[in-house]
Amino acid sequence: MADPHGFLNNRERITQKRRPVPVRLMDFKEVYEAQEKGVLKAQAGRCMDCGVPFCHQGCPLGNLIPEWNDLTWRDKGQDAIERLHSTNNFPEFTGRLCPAPCESACVLGINQPAVTIKQVEVSIIDEAFNQDWVHPLPPTRLTGKTVAVVGSGPAGLAAAQQLTRTGHTVVVYERAERIGGLLRYGIPDFKLEKESVDRRVVQMEAEGTRFRTGVEVGRDIGWQDLRRRVDAVIVCTGATVPRDLPIPGRELAGVHFAMDYLVQANKKVAAETFGTGDAGLIDARGKHVVILGGGDTGADCLGTAHRQVAASVTTLAIGQQPPRERSAHHPWPMFPNLFEVASAHEEGGERTYLASTVEFLGDNGVLSGLKIAETEYRDGARVPKAGTERIIPADLVLLSLGFTGPESEQLVQQISVSVDSRSNIDRDGYYMTQREGVFAAGDAGRGQSLIVWAIAEGRACAAAVDKYLMGETFLPAPVSPSDSAISV
Repeated sequence: MADPHGFLNNRERITQKRRPVPVRLMDFKEVYEAQEKGVLKAQAGRCMDCGVPFCHQGCPLGNLIPEWNDLTWRDKGQDAIERLHSTNNFPEFTGRLCPAPCESACVLGINQPAVTIKQVEVSIIDEAFNQDWVHPLPPTRLTGKTVAVVGSGPAGLAAAQQLTRTGHTVVVYERAERIGGLLRYGIPDFKLEKESVDRRVVQMEAEGTRFRTGVEVGRDIGWQDLRRRVDAVIVCTGATVPRDLPIPGRELAGVHFAMDYLVQANKKVAAETFGTGDAGLIDARGKHVVILGGGDTGADCLGTAHRQVAASVTTLAIGQQPPRERSAHHPWPMFPNLFEVASAHEEGGERTYLASTVEFLGDNGVLSGLKIAETEYRDGARVPKAGTERIIPADLVLLSLGFTGPESEQLVQQISVSVDSRSNIDRDGYYMTQREGVFAAGDAGRGQSLIVWAIAEGRACAAAVDKYLMGETFLPAPVSPSDSAISV
């Protein structure tokens, strides 16, 4: 364990400081500052000598959390990153983006604030990169087997790295200009600067992974042709079909899907082109922005709109405001649904709950406002309450209502892969689809989920592919396709 008296002497949970709001709104740099080493060690030292460390249960990757907390407290950074990398290919991603179900399952969290697990994790990997402790791990031999990974998000990158290190020849296909999937194009830089993605790509290239960008499988190369060229295919295309809101006025100019907005904003920050010129840019500058949906994607839109100097930003959520503390329906060690104040919420804007959007309003085909009403629950459904309608101004509406599944039409048509009842790619207990040699991992098979689940599935799918190709495998498989977090 770490400090035997740490959780007794250091009861206060101290997290990373955020840059002052007026300063950080002037750029897209990451919000969080590095934590002072002494404070970090004291926080790691709060980790208990649990008989059963439930943080392992909370983390789909099975991260060895007590071990690297102890090593951080003992100032053994190189040993800590070895332990961390043994279960997680990309702790710099999870340490910045994961909502930390491990902390919800922390035993200390039963009667004290939980250990700052996520903060210790990101500090370990950042120090490792700064100290040049992260090196390529190329295979010692090649198997002669070839694998195509379609999609370069966290699931695809994790699967590719595992299989490359095992000795297979792996090619990652990405339809965008650069590698990273939603890590690069869906997550704003104020949460994840893209240097974190770039340095992993460099490492993977040095290990032998090959990358093909600007190639859309299904169009530029058919799924059937790709399957014939390689020994196995892994579909890691994500769940990118957005949920729409088909109400009157949906066709008005100024109503956009949240991800269309974020992709353009990220490309502009990176000085990439996006094909339509400035005339087609979705920009919040000087506009009254309304975000429909209160999740992480909505918060990303909120922070982006602030940095684009919107006139106002309002977030509308159809449901009730979540509680600030655990409810009886989400007891420890479950991941609770709580009212969250993300960094973007500190920067301004209004949040309204129990707000149903009734109609998009406009003049001459251009959005000018929203008709909204209070939400009421009727026969188990959330519907607008009659007599409570009002109009709010809106020049730009961003639909952040989640996703309904992967873009699977071409995959289904070209190689007869099936989808399940939730429109996700159907697979067996070993990640293989209906078509032999074609596997699916991450959100494409699981549905919209957390980054930690994507990496875990990528690692587990790599093990399944390795066994399919070689008859046996020594790769870890932290989760199965049917695994899920504890829920009510």
